[in-house]
Amino acid sequence: MTTSTGGGWAQLRQQTRSLETQTESLFHTYSQYASMSQLPAKPSEEQQRVEDQIRELLEKRESLINQLTRLLDSEASLTSSGLKQNYLVRHREVLVEHRRELQRLSSSISEARDRANLLSNVRSDIDAYRSSNPHAAEAEYMLEERGRIDNSHNMMDRVLSQAYAVNESFGLQGETLASINRRIVGAAGQIPGMNSLIGKIGAKRRRDGIILGVFIGFCCLMLFMFS
Repeated sequence: MTTSTGGGWAQLRQQTRSLETQTESLFHTYSQYASMSQLPAKPSEEQQRVEDQIRELLEKRESLINQLTRLLDSEASLTSSGLKQNYLVRHREVLVEHRRELQRLSSSISEARDRANLLSNVRSDIDAYRSSNPHAAEAEYMLEERGRIDNSHNMMDRVLSQAYAVNESFGLQGETLASINRRIVGAAGQIPGMNSLIGKIGAKRRRDGIILGVFIGFCCLMLFMFS
């Protein structure tokens, strides 16, 4: 009696564990519908099939757990009944968790579908209103155009403000450079012979410029003559 009971227990528990694994695999597929951004107005055949399979597996597991419970109650040996009781409790807990997960996913999918249908109905109502009220549609279009123009003006104002700020910064930098130049000239005027030296440097630059201009002109003339 004990051997046949133990064999029946092992077989039923193996079936229960196999069904738990199948349920988790189907949950992975079913959860993808809950994460979809746009759901059709009605459940697809694939979605309905997966949901029905999950419910069927849950019913089968509940039946197997009831059979395990009856076998455990009729167990003659007390040595292994404690371990079997722990296994049975765990199977029941997993079954409850999976029933809750199915309810959660089903509610999430229904809410997402309701939101999608609501948005679709709102868009349909707006399109119907525009079709039946061309003047209102034209007024809405003009408001949208005005909004785009206002955005363009705001952007131009920001660009002009930045340009004015940059121009002001350049003006301040120019004043600073002019002040530094006046200080340098003033300091150079106080040093004996500095003005004469600056004049000689300027004269040398002018002379070098004249020489360079004559040379360039000569080269252009020669190039013109021999071309």
